[in-house]
Amino acid sequence: MRKQFATKGEALAFERHTMEETEAKPWLGESVDRRTLKDVVELWFKLHGKSLTAGQHVYDKLLLMVDALGNPLATDLTSKMFAHYRDKRLTGEIYFSEKWKKGASPVTINLEQSYLSSVFSELSRLGEWSYPNPLENMRKFTIAEKEMAWLTHEQIVELLADCKRQDPILALVVKICLSTGARWREAVNLTRSQVTKYRITFVRTKGKKNRSIPISKELYEEIMALDGFNFFTDCYFQFLSVMEKKRLSCSLAVNSHTFCAIRLRRTS
Repeated sequence: MRKQFATKGEALAFERHTMEETEAKPWLGESVDRRTLKDVVELWFKLHGKSLTAGQHVYDKLLLMVDALGNPLATDLTSKMFAHYRDKRLTGEIYFSEKWKKGASPVTINLEQSYLSSVFSELSRLGEWSYPNPLENMRKFTIAEKEMAWLTHEQIVELLADCKRQDPILALVVKICLSTGARWREAVNLTRSQVTKYRITFVRTKGKKNRSIPISKELYEEIMALDGFNFFTDCYFQFLSVMEKKRLSCSLAVNSHTFCAIRLRRTS
């Protein structure tokens, strides 16, 4: 069939249009999704993850996971592939820090599974993923419930003394956690603008609401004596080392549990 055009420009434009349609192969249905796992993780962060309180932290962990999985095509990821990945995480064959070469805990691996599964779920909701979620029907490890732990007064005194010997800044972070019930990340990310006279206001919290907690005059002065706008760097491994030497529970939540226990004793 011959088709005539008024100008050469129109003819060339029609030729380009026809060639593009042919390359798309519409008779084969939708084109194959060639995005890699890293591509979809980056898209998730761009469209959703960066708005989350811990979005950057989750994104960084996801990139480590993608690398460990070999960055396959996203459509090639299967529950079988992830099952072998998590087995290697348990045994320490795959580790993301020298501190955890002996293997990650089932709790950590369950969290990683949730992170990756949520990437596909969220992109599906946003219309950016049309295939099934490869981890949707994969069961997580069963975790035995642990007894909630808190520190006695004597343990608090000893812990703060040991932390101070390790690093006075570490002792101050622990003191903030114990005095306010703050999560570790909330304490180490504390800025000068969050501290007013005898009060700390935690922002962008896990519950999405700001939370103001009264503090003692002594703690207020100790914090304000520090230099800079951001007071601390993360000293988590220093804290872990002290807790292990004291043979105490290594859960960071022990600080908030202790805060709650103290409050309950005061009001009972």
